[in-house]
Amino acid sequence: MNLQPYPKPSITERIKIAAHYLLPQLLLTQCAGWLAQRRWGKVTHFIIDRFARHYRVNWQEAQKSKPGDYATFNEFFTRTLKDGARPIIADENTLCLPADGRVSESGTIDDNRLLQAKGHLFTLEDLLAGDTELAAQFRNGTFLTTYLSPRDYHRVHMPCAGMLRRMIYVSGELFSVNPFLAEHVPNLFARNERLICLFDTEFGSMVQILVGATVTASISTVWAGVVNPPRTAAVRQWDYPESGDGAVILRKGEEMGAFRLGSTVINLFPHGSIRLNERLKAGVETRMGETMAQRLS
Repeated sequence: MNLQPYPKPSITERIKIAAHYLLPQLLLTQCAGWLAQRRWGKVTHFIIDRFARHYRVNWQEAQKSKPGDYATFNEFFTRTLKDGARPIIADENTLCLPADGRVSESGTIDDNRLLQAKGHLFTLEDLLAGDTELAAQFRNGTFLTTYLSPRDYHRVHMPCAGMLRRMIYVSGELFSVNPFLAEHVPNLFARNERLICLFDTEFGSMVQILVGATVTASISTVWAGVVNPPRTAAVRQWDYPESGDGAVILRKGEEMGAFRLGSTVINLFPHGSIRLNERLKAGVETRMGETMAQRLS
């Protein structure tokens, strides 16, 4: 792992970092969630238009292709794409990328440690809410961290077919997860609010984690709807059966969840199960449905 530290932050950067520690993260997030649900007609359409222009949102691939097509900002932010906009790699031995965005970091888990950014590591146990048995399944495994910027498509999909076995909600901080703070806030992904989803797949166990952030007003899944709010201090857990009522089985490329405002997705795979696409280095753009990894024999 590359543990060479970044150059010392400048005074301006240090002020920026300190501001994120001092911001009322929860209040800002609650306000953002409230505003994103307002139906203000032309005002809402104007805000969507300004946002889309600023972040250069690609309207051509959206099912609804004009600001006026959306009643709320949240509807726009969780917009669906046109059929065929994200073809899913068909090969049964190939996993597909779960989200649009950019690679934050990727590679091999060093025993129980993952790379957050140069100079920053965090542990499986911290990321997985202290569940040592679950963490043990992914020691020396493979991980991929994908950052979703404000311009990106914000629905998250399955890299492979899977059966949901457990969902864990972890309350936490709401730091922004942009690349700058990932470089400067230790343990960022393991201290932020997050939703941990454990799947059984033909590649072995897979964890897909949706990480919350400042103004990420909520995280939802296709089987449970909006998980937060409510936000609780206690860790919440749900177990799911293999069959019958309550079973959740999703196909490769099928939607599994969404962010109301942007954040990060982390995928974990056991040792010896997959080989990541070599192009997936830090900073590389990702598009849902393209090649993420190959099955190892």
